[in-house]
Amino acid sequence: MKPTRPIFIGIDLGTSGCRAIAINEKDNIIGEVSVALPPPQRNGTHVEQDPALWWTAVCHCLDQLTATIDPQQVAAIAVDGTSATLLLTNEHGTPLGPALMYNDARAITQAAAIADIAPPNTAAQGPGSALAKLLWLTENGLAAKARHACHQADWIAATLSGHFPAKGVISDYNNALKLGFDALQKIWPDWLNKLNLPMDLFPEVVAPGTIIGTITKDIARRFTLSENTRIVAGTTDSTASFLATGADNIGEAVTALGSTLVVKVISKQPVFAPQYGVYSQPLVSNKQIRWLVGGASNSGGSVLKQYFTLKQLREMTPQLQPDIPTKLDYYPLPARGERFPVNDPQFSARLEPRPTDDVVFFQGMLEGIARIEAKAYRLLAELGAPYPLSVRTTGGGAQNAAWTALRKNLLKTEIQAVQHTEAAFGAALLAKINGKKIPI
Repeated sequence: MKPTRPIFIGIDLGTSGCRAIAINEKDNIIGEVSVALPPPQRNGTHVEQDPALWWTAVCHCLDQLTATIDPQQVAAIAVDGTSATLLLTNEHGTPLGPALMYNDARAITQAAAIADIAPPNTAAQGPGSALAKLLWLTENGLAAKARHACHQADWIAATLSGHFPAKGVISDYNNALKLGFDALQKIWPDWLNKLNLPMDLFPEVVAPGTIIGTITKDIARRFTLSENTRIVAGTTDSTASFLATGADNIGEAVTALGSTLVVKVISKQPVFAPQYGVYSQPLVSNKQIRWLVGGASNSGGSVLKQYFTLKQLREMTPQLQPDIPTKLDYYPLPARGERFPVNDPQFSARLEPRPTDDVVFFQGMLEGIARIEAKAYRLLAELGAPYPLSVRTTGGGAQNAAWTALRKNLLKTEIQAVQHTEAAFGAALLAKINGKKIPI
């Protein structure tokens, strides 16, 4: 008889689509599918989406994925989702309205009320936090019939495991941070009581990778999965993307060179410095808990696209000369305001003087972004995080060899290529933590 091998599935719910990846016990991808999602509905500061769209997308992904693998060998499934996306449900898990998306910014008054009582190191600050959204929903009479406050990943996992209404909702350390969870003490802190919110709405919180149940019989039958398939607590999409890179040791860092510049380094201890835009998230892998310390700058690829098309950027890249500095002292920003490593909403971009040669201008902007990255890692080290032993790079900028050379000269550390960057791959790795045994 041919030996059986366990399969682990990660499901990633993003803003534009749902992706599912299946891996084997050697972390090789053996199946990968994606389904598009319609964009969220926008009305000023309100950004909403129907949660039914998420479930439909998950079902489509599982239909396609289980057609390419042996579904009976799926040992565990984990889900990641966008951070601070929040919805309310009744006791049966039925949404009571649209989800308020991660970038919904209506809860300005509620965010101010939270800031008055919350400690500065909580992630539940600002109108985009899940806590501010929950307070807005409550104060506007939309939580009267609610039984559960769920994040995107929580709701899908609870639906897969049939936790409604028997066990309620289980969240994870990363998703719960922006709802006010204290991941250092592993509790819902007492200061939340001052908001007069019904605390029974808040989910139970466990470490990412924790087995929270098994798949329901109906869903198992629907996708021909084993009824013993484990459902594992997931994480946020950004943390899942970090896990996907393979960074796993103290001092290993990941820089995301996308529309914005995001840096994170693995630290033994958390670092909280909101005055600099520095935050920490628990990182769980191989059952160990470390911390991701980092921040997000407003600089990044979006600035480049304000001045050049993608075609122009591709044509100019081979003409860059990373060993010959332009000596242009740029601080590229798409608009006024910076979050990290300078936290100043009035901070102005520096993109003058502009040379007549577009290639020199382009290189000057890349140098400026590279200096911001180096400054960010130096600041994190000054605050108590380790300086990177190595840096992995994700995002579109990772493909630019000249930019990599510029960054390496400034960072004075090894820059590694990454094989995987998909959040769904990181979620699959989480599923593997506690799900190695084949369901029987």
